[in-house]
Amino acid sequence: MRNALQSVIVSGAFDNLRSQQIRFLEEAAKLGELTVLLWDDEEVRRFTGMLPKFPLAERRYFLNAVRYVGRVVESHGLANANTLPSSACAEIWADVEGAANSARQRFAAENKFAYHVIRAIELQGFPAPAALPCEPGRKKVVVTGSFDWFHSGHVRFFEEVSGYGDLTVVVGHDANIRLLKGEGHPLLSQQERRYLVGSIKFVKQTLISSGDGWLDADPELQWLKPDIYAVNEDGDTGGKREYCEQRGIEYLVLKRLPADGLPKRSSTDLRGF
Repeated sequence: MRNALQSVIVSGAFDNLRSQQIRFLEEAAKLGELTVLLWDDEEVRRFTGMLPKFPLAERRYFLNAVRYVGRVVESHGLANANTLPSSACAEIWADVEGAANSARQRFAAENKFAYHVIRAIELQGFPAPAALPCEPGRKKVVVTGSFDWFHSGHVRFFEEVSGYGDLTVVVGHDANIRLLKGEGHPLLSQQERRYLVGSIKFVKQTLISSGDGWLDADPELQWLKPDIYAVNEDGDTGGKREYCEQRGIEYLVLKRLPADGLPKRSSTDLRGF
């Protein structure tokens, strides 16, 4: 259980945010209220020799949407010195095993707070995300999809859809994604994709589909009885509109628009096929 009396900080680029990084954030958040000290683009270049795949604004937007993160503070060149900016404070500085940093450990000791290393074994597996409490009187909204290369565009879609009601996301099961998209799909298992989707604070609960075809979530839809079924423009296929008309479900089609100032993202482009 999170200790609200303690403040925890982690530091890094968090570029191309994947499940293992989110697992680290989840475990760090169990220690207390979590602040992410986010490296700027130039710091990433200095440490890695290349600019990040995703710019600072996009990395910050994604991290701020993760349910385990309390706030994001930009490091502004201090990451290299392994010190904290005045806008960040900590009682615990957390690192992951394999990236433990002796300079950070010394800094923590000199400033009389703890340095905690999270072991790799603690990050194994993808636990089903706990459902967040729903708000009384709000509509129930469902989104379905594969979410095989999870990116800021998905986060923005969830953010927008959650404005219409409490959001449940049904993730397509592995065999059906392979049936619809061919061999090589999905890249990630259904448990890992569900974990990624469920890490976003705009999502109340996640399920894995148990049907087949474009309407593989039919069993889950029958159980959930949503008020709204939401898709983006690319997802307006496979008889979903007719399905909703027959069952009295509002069918909502949203344009694929990134968050303000961010580039438009596509899983196909990021995945490469």
